[in-house]
Amino acid sequence: MKILHINTSDIRGGAAIAAFRLMNALNANGQQAKMMVREKLSDNDNVIQVGGNLSNRLNFLAERTRIFAYNRFSRKNLFDVSIADRGLSIVNHPVFKEADVIHLHWINQGMLSLKEIGRILASGKKVVWTMHDMWPFTGICHHAAGCNRYESNCGRCPYLAAPSPQDLSHQRFRIKQNAFAHGKITFVACSRWLKELAEKSPLTRGHHLLSIPNPIDTMRYRPMDKKEMRDRMGLPQEKKLLLFAAANASDLRKGTSYLIEASQILAKQGNDIHMLIAGKQAEEMQQHLALPSTALGYVKPDDMPALYNAADLYVTPSLLENLPNTIMEAMACGTPCVGFDTGGIPEMIDHLKNGYVARYKDTEELENGIRWALQEEVHSSLSASARQKVVELYAEEHVTQKYLKIYAE
Repeated sequence: MKILHINTSDIRGGAAIAAFRLMNALNANGQQAKMMVREKLSDNDNVIQVGGNLSNRLNFLAERTRIFAYNRFSRKNLFDVSIADRGLSIVNHPVFKEADVIHLHWINQGMLSLKEIGRILASGKKVVWTMHDMWPFTGICHHAAGCNRYESNCGRCPYLAAPSPQDLSHQRFRIKQNAFAHGKITFVACSRWLKELAEKSPLTRGHHLLSIPNPIDTMRYRPMDKKEMRDRMGLPQEKKLLLFAAANASDLRKGTSYLIEASQILAKQGNDIHMLIAGKQAEEMQQHLALPSTALGYVKPDDMPALYNAADLYVTPSLLENLPNTIMEAMACGTPCVGFDTGGIPEMIDHLKNGYVARYKDTEELENGIRWALQEEVHSSLSASARQKVVELYAEEHVTQKYLKIYAE
């Protein structure tokens, strides 16, 4: 079977990584899977870059400029919304024509326009769309953040400077609705939480909707010798290492302010915790932490399994999440996790079994979860349970079979 995955990038961002892993897993299963992107960063021969650098840049800038102007030239919320009025034409590409299944992922910021999505559906190809955030079933936002206007037709969008019943979110909702009417889509939510939200939107009605988690290579992400990994990365042996990782470590949506406050509480108690911060601007976040810490900056994907194994605990105080790759990766390495009760996080972390789920935006609960999960009497059990859950639910071979069943049907 020939499957064409379409994503804005091949390995930049959580959606890209999930799509890239699925493509590789399908090929390992004997399928013929390729990936079409506008930004290619890997050297994988199955990834096809489309559009020139100039045209890709112009599409990106044109869309952002329209949003910028509509929001009265304010940068606030500039990247919280997408309108998909510009993009690349792919339906005449030879790889598109020979594909049996078109599998969409995160296609924003100049990859596909709504007009092109309509053309893809009108082509008669089987179309599967894995939703990595809420955008496929809202007017313009990637995360509704409590707003439920997508349950009707959007409008009065809280992300816009001048919300109104017929504002940009309502206009794009209608255009999206017309585009989706050109064919049938099998929508796949990465978490049950996202599926439940998608069911409420008129944009998914008349289409198929189900939930399948993202896949992970459990042989690459596996438990390793902790002492050896710490030596390899130059990390302290005698400390309890608490890891936080994000593409941008200072991103407020990742809940960094709550982690900083939790570190202040932990510091007053006196302990042997040492924090690790991975991601861009790690040094900036490090300046606000009350605990001893190491700013690792950007960590190459090949080094992440070693880092997860070096850590005793992974913490994610994120405020908006679907099914975080980082939690899945940490658990696959046998590293327990602590996070807030939001999005798909409580589906991954089983409270008090393989980690700790703290009340949403509750700093004291977050601190309590960290302290509890680091206790020697519970840590080994949490570690074993974390690994077991990933192997049973998220391993590539299980997820691949679910997608093959969808493709066949």
